[in-house]
Amino acid sequence: MSAPAATTASIRITLPDGTVRTETRGVTAGDIAAAIGPGLAKAALCARVNGRMVDLDLPITEDARLQIITRKDEAEALDIIRHDTAHLLAQAVQELFPGTQVTIGPNIEDGFFYDFARNEPFTTDDLPKIEEKMRALVAADLKTRREVWPRETAIAHFKSIGEEYKAQIIADLPGDEEIRVYYHGDWHDLCRGPHLPSTGKIGTAFKLTRISGAYWRGDAKNAQLQRIYGTAWRDEKELKAYLTRLEEAEKRDHRRIGREMDLFHIQEEAVGQVFWHAKGYTLFRTLESYVRRKIEARDYIEVKTPLLLDRALWERSGHWAKFREHMFLAEVEDEKKTLAVKPMNCPGHVQIFNQGLKSYRDLPIRMAEFGSCHRYEPSGALHGIMRVRGFTQDDAHIFCEPERMVDESVRASELIFETYKELGFDDVRVKLATRPENRIGSDEIWDKAEADLAEACHRLDIPYTENPGEGAFYGPKLEFTLFDAIGRGWQCGTVQVDFNLPERFEAEYVAEDGSRKRPAMLHRAVLGSMERFIGVLIEHYGGRFPLWLAPTQIAVATIVSDANPYADEVVHLLKRAGLRAEADLRNEKINYKVREHSLAKTPILLVAGKREAEERTISVRRLGSDKQESMSLDAAIAAFAAEATPPDLRSA
Repeated sequence: MSAPAATTASIRITLPDGTVRTETRGVTAGDIAAAIGPGLAKAALCARVNGRMVDLDLPITEDARLQIITRKDEAEALDIIRHDTAHLLAQAVQELFPGTQVTIGPNIEDGFFYDFARNEPFTTDDLPKIEEKMRALVAADLKTRREVWPRETAIAHFKSIGEEYKAQIIADLPGDEEIRVYYHGDWHDLCRGPHLPSTGKIGTAFKLTRISGAYWRGDAKNAQLQRIYGTAWRDEKELKAYLTRLEEAEKRDHRRIGREMDLFHIQEEAVGQVFWHAKGYTLFRTLESYVRRKIEARDYIEVKTPLLLDRALWERSGHWAKFREHMFLAEVEDEKKTLAVKPMNCPGHVQIFNQGLKSYRDLPIRMAEFGSCHRYEPSGALHGIMRVRGFTQDDAHIFCEPERMVDESVRASELIFETYKELGFDDVRVKLATRPENRIGSDEIWDKAEADLAEACHRLDIPYTENPGEGAFYGPKLEFTLFDAIGRGWQCGTVQVDFNLPERFEAEYVAEDGSRKRPAMLHRAVLGSMERFIGVLIEHYGGRFPLWLAPTQIAVATIVSDANPYADEVVHLLKRAGLRAEADLRNEKINYKVREHSLAKTPILLVAGKREAEERTISVRRLGSDKQESMSLDAAIAAFAAEATPPDLRSA
């Protein structure tokens, strides 16, 4: 039986299962949840009305599709719980430390933060006190209510209570934006919402994690603030699992492991740049060689472009207007020129393409470079080798006929998936980042570019989610996020469609009919930043690399000095077989040597004594194992050489 026709005083509400309810205009999602059943009413957190997240008590005034959000809806539930917990943090801080001003408190991955203006610094000893107050506010189950205020009233009010930052935020909002103020009991804050019905709905699965400095609106020229970070989850089980992951992440910290393995260091005289030690650079070159073989097998050509390019080229590309604040400059006094240290390789690759007339028969041209790039990052944002100012980008630019863009996007995506799998990452997820507000090119061009990437995903039969507004200024992109051994996501590879840069640089080729046409350009990065990806690898494996990647693959340690000549011979034979080996002939006890090589994460330790030398055998000890086995030297070398073969060179 079909639902009764709606009257002018009624509206039609469509539920996720397709059920249509006729309700009085002005009904709320909370009313509908209660009508469906007391269990749903109790579990309800907020609602999605026609795709927009809203408070449960917001009147619905038109026909709508409605979803009641409960804790079972993971993404939406976590988002609103963390949003409310940020408010809870601010409320607790202001009650404990009167005179503290609140600024902004957004959600971030796995949690939230809130920035405060306070003369006296917070300390880690303050965090338990703040948490205790937050739990008391949850227990009080303070009701939430929303009010809409006139702009000038809101500005005057927040100024009157000493909240200068809030007043400034309101003054800077677009003129047509509704000014909403949310109350939790008597405490209130400017917020777009939505929020939970009461503080009791937040639960107690939260924890404050750390304190750091911050600048108002992220600008070092502005006032310095204090930031308190926290995490919040749907229940205690999720919180405990997250805290366990944090403990594991601490053990895997690439900075600590990098020191233990003697891979790299960073120092103040070269902020945000990496000093690669011999072992670290061996890892770097091993990874680079692996990627180089992968792309050579797929008909890429490798090029090298200048580090410094005239600003005129960056102005023409659009980077000067869109990316200038991230670029390092060099002034050439006698030539009256401004040069920019390249933050990316793409404009240089177009210059190579433009040398000499190209035919459609020459396309596609897949141009790759392990380019040295530099971008300004604020010092507070730098993090080991994960976030640096100087890095090597393994990107490529594919010039093709526009009608071949989907084909090339599929090929590039297949390369990324295959590479990640061979490097030990099986869980890879894709987002389609669409047009940003600050962009170049017509909507027609963007429509085609976004459609091409969506079609590539369809051909690959891979699911993707949209990342609205996060495309590059010149084109949309596929973002590839890999998940490591402890479940953390790292966005690394990208595939970006670009019809704009070829137009700006007047790139062209001779089509089959003899006419001149613009090529399409595909920006592609597999690893992204080599430095960052190596940091990810270190943390994914905890420094215990598969044999083919390990900087030192095998150490040969002697028990007695009489075995030293044999150990040297073993190392020589291992190196001749293509293995990275070293001898440990120190006059130390073998247990000491075992501990040292375990700390250095050497995958295989070979132990040689007088008996091994006489019998031409070797005792094999694997990293992380107490077991030891004896093998003939020839068999051991053959086995290790096979195991150390990079995955792309192994026979199927």
